[in-house]
Amino acid sequence: MMRRRLVGKLGAACLMLMALIPVAGAEMPLAELRMGMFRIEAEVAATDANRQLGLMNREKMPTYHGMVFVFPYEARHCMWMKNTLLGLSVAFLDGEGKILNIEDMTPLTEDNHCAAAAARYALEMNHGWFGAHGFKAGDVVQGVKNLPRGF
Repeated sequence: MMRRRLVGKLGAACLMLMALIPVAGAEMPLAELRMGMFRIEAEVAATDANRQLGLMNREKMPTYHGMVFVFPYEARHCMWMKNTLLGLSVAFLDGEGKILNIEDMTPLTEDNHCAAAAARYALEMNHGWFGAHGFKAGDVVQGVKNLPRGF
């Protein structure tokens, strides 16, 4: 009887711990960002594992959907498109959400696309999205202050 209770308690504890471990392919949290009159639903990649996975292996993404990479510190971060099937554009942002530069990226390449200056965030959208909506360096992405800290 005592052994059964101990195994039951250990099993419950293991299940609780497993719930805290991120699962490969699990959805990332969402955040609302705004650019001008546009609302962007962005997946938040705030952990090293999520930043490494990014938008790899996805075949499509809705028009006003993207992924925001939250870095733990400001630096000249770079992005690449290894295992990424979608054409993407990335806007590198400073800590206030101001666009430093925008880079268009070709699917399935390992070319580096880097921030022009120290960036705290990178927002990936479908290829050409920023230009098609008239956004450029110096414009501001609103809502970055509500993002979790990167770690």
